[in-house]
Amino acid sequence: MSDSHIFDIDKMRSAAMEASNLMKALGHSERLLLLCQLSQQEMCVGDLEQLLGIGQPNLSQQLGVLRRQALVSTRKEGKHVYYRIANDKALHVLQTLYELFCQNNGD
Repeated sequence: MSDSHIFDIDKMRSAAMEASNLMKALGHSERLLLLCQLSQQEMCVGDLEQLLGIGQPNLSQQLGVLRRQALVSTRKEGKHVYYRIANDKALHVLQTLYELFCQNNGD
């Protein structure tokens, strides 16, 4: 095997774990819907609830999962909590998914 094909298996294993964790988060339809919306713009919880039709308890649960996985971050403005994508790799994947499936209605 030539030197150009040698790779660090520990780095590759770590990257595979990171990618796998992202794919698990994206594998849940409501989390994916939340992340797709947040890939387009920062939004507050109330707006997400109204726009996506996800009830408050489930919305809070899914946003909590995304926060724990460091995929979203928050900022508070008055009584409103705003969410945005916090992971550049996740944002890149989401933008690609948006282009493939949402931008032209999946055509």
